[in-house]
Amino acid sequence: MLVLLSGVSGAGKDTIKKQLIARMNNVESLPSYTDRAPRANDVAGVTYNFVSTEEFERMIADNELYEYSVHHEHYYGTSKRLLNEKINNGKIIVKDIEVNGVENLLKLLKDEVKIVTIFLRVPKEQLQKRLENRIDKPSLKEIQLRLNRFDYEESKIGMYDYIIKNNDLEKTVQIIMTIINYEYNLKNPEF
Repeated sequence: MLVLLSGVSGAGKDTIKKQLIARMNNVESLPSYTDRAPRANDVAGVTYNFVSTEEFERMIADNELYEYSVHHEHYYGTSKRLLNEKINNGKIIVKDIEVNGVENLLKLLKDEVKIVTIFLRVPKEQLQKRLENRIDKPSLKEIQLRLNRFDYEESKIGMYDYIIKNNDLEKTVQIIMTIINYEYNLKNPEF
């Protein structure tokens, strides 16, 4: 099962994903490939797979990605090999991914694997505060770039199975754990 976790930058996707992995036995992350530089709290192969722009473009040319996009001026994409390995191992995969990536993966994989989509909502004012208080201290330009995308990402919530207002971390994690357990244990799912 593939759980796609989306929301605007600063909505808490990475924090929630880490909590799910720590608390649930059969849950793993699927880090995207990116050409952006690692941040202070990034761990290569865990938060992202970091490659050069040239390497990312080679991966595109060699058809190694299910989907990719340019997001906040950097490439991000989903490896076919890594995703298939994890699915074949029977893992529940939690992937934080932006809305265009969700749309692409749904088109490509909905008939092959069970996909559960979850969108995390955060009020715009709260989002700005979260971005300003991040450990990696994004520049004002980066904050504005992310805030400018807010309305676009919110306009895509109709394609999500679940929409959760993330204003309480523990409550949000508990809700998502319940969703994952419910969806995983559904008999004869239609997908």
